[in-house]
Amino acid sequence: MLYENSLVSDLFAAVVCCGVIFAFLLLWQVTAKCGVDQKLNRKLVHISIGLVFMLCWPLFSAGYRGAILAAITPGVNIIRMLLIGSGIWKDEATVKSMSRYGNYRELLKGPLYYAITVTLACVVYWRTSPIGIAALCNLCAGDGLADVVGRRLGRKKLPYNRNKSVAGSVAMATAGFLSSVGNICNRYMYYFSYFGYIQEGWGMILRFLVVSLASALVESLPISTELDDNLTVSLTSIFIGSLIF
Repeated sequence: MLYENSLVSDLFAAVVCCGVIFAFLLLWQVTAKCGVDQKLNRKLVHISIGLVFMLCWPLFSAGYRGAILAAITPGVNIIRMLLIGSGIWKDEATVKSMSRYGNYRELLKGPLYYAITVTLACVVYWRTSPIGIAALCNLCAGDGLADVVGRRLGRKKLPYNRNKSVAGSVAMATAGFLSSVGNICNRYMYYFSYFGYIQEGWGMILRFLVVSLASALVESLPISTELDDNLTVSLTSIFIGSLIF
């Protein structure tokens, strides 16, 4: 029935995708309650959710309906961030797993920008555009690991921004690039080329590298601290990706 009726297939895929994402969110809520370092736990959410969501895209049909139904899951998270961040909905577990300092209003910044980016990347760059892959890989893997590595190995600070470290910036560029083109865990370029959505090649790899380097550079600038790196990294990846892909 799923193969004969694409609408039923897309609806089934939406249920599966939603279940997978919220299972991960529940997992990180549990780890937060169990005493995992709040900053590390927050970054585990940051790294995993967008990347796992992208792995679900081939479950849906190729048309615009597939993109819209896939976007329901991060779209629901936009609503959740707005409700929790405004104080209308009380959810201490979500606040603890996603905020830096335990303030529910933080969800109206970084976590909300994150959910919006994932949703728009899905709807606008659905499967066949490497721009969406670059944006999510640099936002999730790149920006997420930059903070984790920077806190542990970031003794040497950047001369133009003492809040950022050389190790963190290198980790961001490396993680964003490798998750885009093919590390052991997340081979997204090869993953999507396997399904025929994009064409792999050295030219594509070089373009992903340029986007990752540009995103890491912007993330290292003071403006990313003043605004929010979830916002600046996403906009940089989309802007540079639009120019070179």
